[in-house]
Amino acid sequence: MAVHNSSAAETAAPTTRERILSEALNLFAQSGYGGASMRELARRVGIRESSLYNHFSGKAAILEAIVSEHGPASSASRLEEPRYKQLARQPAAFCRQFALDLVEQWSDPREHQFQKVITAERNRVPGIRAKFADHFYAREQSLMTDYFRGFALAGLVKTPDPRETARLFAAGLIYIRLEHYVMGAAPSPRSKVIEAIDRYLAFFLSLIAADGETFDNKKRKTKGENRGKAAPD
Repeated sequence: MAVHNSSAAETAAPTTRERILSEALNLFAQSGYGGASMRELARRVGIRESSLYNHFSGKAAILEAIVSEHGPASSASRLEEPRYKQLARQPAAFCRQFALDLVEQWSDPREHQFQKVITAERNRVPGIRAKFADHFYAREQSLMTDYFRGFALAGLVKTPDPRETARLFAAGLIYIRLEHYVMGAAPSPRSKVIEAIDRYLAFFLSLIAADGETFDNKKRKTKGENRGKAAPD
């Protein structure tokens, strides 16, 4: 039994690559990308400096890998997981799960370090701004749009533009993050953040509910709703 536990612990131990990225994130957040050296990074990881180059070609490659695994990139990766695909016909559950996962991400100290690094370095390091934009504006948004398009095609939500619906959904969550994690002197209690999430989700879902009516719908029917019906005299 003891041997089995030891084996499981070894399996769960971080790889050298993971340790490099973890220590690099700490180092970049503390010293800045320009002030961080490969020698210091190797010392923190506990390997020779030359060994770093067995995993990465240099500092820029390390920063690029960090951008590929944190922030919007991690959100995009979650959207491709089976647990999200199982919610492809449950818009309310999908939106809540995505929001709750973001709360966990926002609460992670590594996410705070990542935001500090990317804010300082994305305009200084060639290619990093484009890499970050690709994950934030392209991959994550494309996946989110696909979900809302699927909801609409299944008649589960009403939206004339799934892409803009996805952007609206994300925008509200971004403002919650700014209010509760960025602008204040300290992060808000989790319970307060969840209250804000629930309030926003109730509002957002009411806007796109397939069986709901908006003020405009009460005033006039859309072209689609009139299709197949006799025109008034």
